[in-house]
Amino acid sequence: MQPKPKRSRAVALPRSEFRARATEYIDFLGAWLKKPRQTASVVPSSRYLARLMVRQIDPQDGRVLELGGGTGVFTRAILATGLPPERLEVVEINPSFARGLRRHFPHVSVLETPAQIVSTATAGEPGEYQTVVSGLPLLAMDRHMHVDILTEAFRMLRPGGSFVQFTYSMRPPVSRDILDWLDLDVVRVGQTVRNFPPATVFRFVRRGE
Repeated sequence: MQPKPKRSRAVALPRSEFRARATEYIDFLGAWLKKPRQTASVVPSSRYLARLMVRQIDPQDGRVLELGGGTGVFTRAILATGLPPERLEVVEINPSFARGLRRHFPHVSVLETPAQIVSTATAGEPGEYQTVVSGLPLLAMDRHMHVDILTEAFRMLRPGGSFVQFTYSMRPPVSRDILDWLDLDVVRVGQTVRNFPPATVFRFVRRGE
């Protein structure tokens, strides 16, 4: 007599986690409906993408700056590396998202300041940050914004620091001539299809470092 095949069980999320994720999706969809170019996606990034984004963070090293905190997917992954919350600052100009970040991460500093002038609001000094983690929709921004955001980010980064950015394209979201102008290199960190849409992560660094 043939043994009955085992049925795979669906693993249910804890009720609190399910509610948190449902709230994230509703908040993100609402933000997208109000400002689609600013939010760029109808759903928040996945935890698989978040792991790629924070892979090179050293919790024992310097400060970290996150641009475009959204609903906190990357923020949660950054803190999961063991980085102390007082060494993390999150930039989010959407007031609703900013309120949610302060509620979920009360020990993290949330800055409602444009990324192009973030150095005017950070607790750390320029040159003190090991990594800038960017959830900004660079593909929806023009070349001038790319220059301003990258210039400010690398003002905050110490020598050897990196700017980590995801995109829904297979190519870097910043053109080669802008990288040449700013004397930057870009390397592909990885890609995940376990995100909607599938995403690629790139790391930008100063040339020669």
